[in-house]
Amino acid sequence: MENNNDMIKAFKNVCAVGKFRIEDRFLDWLVQNGFFEAPASTKYHGNHPGGLIEHSFAVYKRLYKLTIDNSLKWQRDESPFIVGMFHDLCKIDQYVEKKPGFDLEYEDAPVYEYNPNLLIKGHGAKSVMLLSQFITLTEEEMLCIRYHMGAYEKEEWSEFDLAIRKYENVLWTHQADMLASKVDNM
Repeated sequence: MENNNDMIKAFKNVCAVGKFRIEDRFLDWLVQNGFFEAPASTKYHGNHPGGLIEHSFAVYKRLYKLTIDNSLKWQRDESPFIVGMFHDLCKIDQYVEKKPGFDLEYEDAPVYEYNPNLLIKGHGAKSVMLLSQFITLTEEEMLCIRYHMGAYEKEEWSEFDLAIRKYENVLWTHQADMLASKVDNM
């Protein structure tokens, strides 16, 4: 993993490529809340320090490529960047380092566990709430972030389907996330 300053510099460069002007207040918040150091999961893709930003970059790149290759139309040009980079913003405080114990003796044991002290729980909805403090999101961006988990949130299948019918980029966002976490990360 790159050091934090290198990661922030790379992030600023990607912001420029993604046609997104990041406000200092938002960047400071991302740094203070661990966006560049957090893992992306407990035992799957990006389960290491910096895994969240790496996964976010990967989803943005996949979503951008899908947009170009399939001539996707978005409500605004920077949407693939916003959706790809911040779809998992909820994970900034979702995991904590696992305390040493007997199960860490096993090679494939997770290093992280879910944070039991979360003030705001959830996944897509939490990401939308956190991001909305800094960016006025379009409805399309909100729904893409909210439902990026797709069929993994079985109890919300009907809502996922309705969101896709309104904005097909909801499905493309889910696909970008799956490609980044299941194919690219293998």
